[in-house]
Amino acid sequence: MIWHHCKHIAQVCTEHRGRVALLHLDATQPVILEGPAAVIWDLIDGYRTERDIYAELEASFDDEPGQMRVQTEQFLASLKAQRLIEAVSGASR
Repeated sequence: MIWHHCKHIAQVCTEHRGRVALLHLDATQPVILEGPAAVIWDLIDGYRTERDIYAELEASFDDEPGQMRVQTEQFLASLKAQRLIEAVSGASR
C-alpha cells in the first residue's frame, strides 16, 4: 500500500521536523506527532510503499524485529481513521 497526505490538512513543523502539528480542516483537535511518529509522517510521500517505510524505520530505530512493522501498521491505520492520510489510487508498486 502507498499512502499520501490528505489534501485538507493544515500542518506546522518544528525547524528540524522532530515535532509536527496536524489538523484536518473538519476536525476540532490537532494531532501532535513526535519522534518516530513524525518520522513516519515525513516518509509518507505518495511514492514509498509501507514496506519502504518499515525498512527505513528499522534502519533508524533499535527495536525488536517485526515489532516496528506492527506498530507502524497500527499508526497508519490511526492516521487513516483520522482522515490525515489516504491510499494512492491506482498504485501498482
